Amino acid sequence: MGLALMCLLPPSPQVFSIVVFGSIVNEGYVNRLDEAQEHCIFNRNRNACNYGITVGVLAFLSCLLYLALDAYFPQISSVKDRKKAVLSDIGVSAFWAFLWFVGFCFLTNQWQASKEEDNPLNEGGDAARAAITFSFFSIFTWGFLTFLAFRRLRDITFQEEYNTLFPTSPSLLP
Repeated sequence: MGLALMCLLPPSPQVFSIVVFGSIVNEGYVNRLDEAQEHCIFNRNRNACNYGITVGVLAFLSCLLYLALDAYFPQISSVKDRKKAVLSDIGVSAFWAFLWFVGFCFLTNQWQASKEEDNPLNEGGDAARAAITFSFFSIFTWGFLTFLAFRRLRDITFQEEYNTLFPTSPSLLP
């Protein structure tokens, strides 16, 4: 119930990823008064906006994928297959926690390096701060998901050891 459970709770990584990529897509591009081309609000660095949007969309899709896996999880009869599913949950959750950490650092750095003359009306400032803030929150939610997946792995490992020690014996025929 690790990743899928968190995807359904209110402070979910799914919602955080929507806020990050939504705020960048909606208000993350501005232009100077003398230019027609829009530039990324994060220090005019298109890579910063692309990173935030890409990580946000892929994290959202990953959350949906593991929500489907969690719905299918009770039908997995093999303990080894369940263990593989939980190990992938651990790996994916830890990977996303790392990517959100990188995203937070990158967006924060580019926001600090932004020049006031590039955005004199301070358009999209709230959206940029929201993307940075929810990138920060996402580090902890994905880290918590990693912790929950480790607990689930412990339970499955115990179940596997129990089945090894106490195999089900075939019923004896008279």
